[in-house]
Amino acid sequence: MIAAGTGVVVTGGAGFIGSHLVDALLGVGCRVLVIDDFSSGERANLAHHAGNPGLTVAEADIRDEAAMLRLLKGQKLVFHLACRNVRLSLKRPTEVHEVNATGTLNLLKAAAANRVRRFLYTSSSEVNGTADVIPMPEDYHFKPETVYGASKLTGEYYTQVFQRAGWLETVIARPHNNYGPREHYFGHKGEVIPRFILWAMAGMPPIIFGDGLQTRDFTYVTETASFLVRLMASERAAGQTVNVCRGDEVSIRQIAEMVATLSGRDLAPQHVQGRPSDVLRLFGDNSRLKDILGDTPGISISEGLARTYNWFAANVEPTPEVLESMKPMNWAQAQAEEWLSAWEAG
Repeated sequence: MIAAGTGVVVTGGAGFIGSHLVDALLGVGCRVLVIDDFSSGERANLAHHAGNPGLTVAEADIRDEAAMLRLLKGQKLVFHLACRNVRLSLKRPTEVHEVNATGTLNLLKAAAANRVRRFLYTSSSEVNGTADVIPMPEDYHFKPETVYGASKLTGEYYTQVFQRAGWLETVIARPHNNYGPREHYFGHKGEVIPRFILWAMAGMPPIIFGDGLQTRDFTYVTETASFLVRLMASERAAGQTVNVCRGDEVSIRQIAEMVATLSGRDLAPQHVQGRPSDVLRLFGDNSRLKDILGDTPGISISEGLARTYNWFAANVEPTPEVLESMKPMNWAQAQAEEWLSAWEAG
């Protein structure tokens, strides 16, 4: 376990996974510096730690190399989660590349220059693309469908180079399809599970892109946060790439049915045209995680969905404003780059 009093950086620490990671680190007595530009993170996600002397928040952009060099001074451990998301990459791929790839390189350089003890890079199952081997081991192939997936894979390669060069001790964690309290539901940040929940709370049917047979390996967010902390502390994880997943394949259609059951309503899904560049199948192999740490995430999708539904019912009211923020084709809400607008115009 990470020792109390250790100086730890969490980039993207005001985000969904990041804020749960901050909870876990403060819970074991770490001194945590959150670096976030608040493009998707929310100060409200950290509000319950107000007044905690162990938490410092710096508003900064990981593309600012000088700022990263300054902020990492004296820190021992770095958890790098800051990124732009998959839907934004459908409209603004250059920005996604600059944050996810170049931003990661900036942080690796700053960590090495400051003699950080260990750097954990949080990648994504999206680096794999649609699975053609089930379950997906860490190293079987890489066929990203989006610039997001490609940029996260680039970050993995940079992290591996720093490890092999001896500049920095690193771990690559590849979380799969996190869900739970504080998950984004609005704008291009909105994810499928909270949107299904809020639509159900309002008595509205879930909107499914395509046939709903797309599968994901959903992992409850507090378990992901716990496993990230444990991987950072594990000597056996040094230099490794590790799937962080439950190892359970669940379809989007099944999620819609389970949320409808939780709501107590009969809500037949509304099917619309499939999402562009959508990954059709994801199912992770968590055997390496079990080999390193001795266990794997244990919260079932039914239990995790019930917890998530109850959290949203207690914390987010499906007002007209909230429902308006959840326009179905949320990737289309971002302003497209000029070259892409020209291509889309034909």
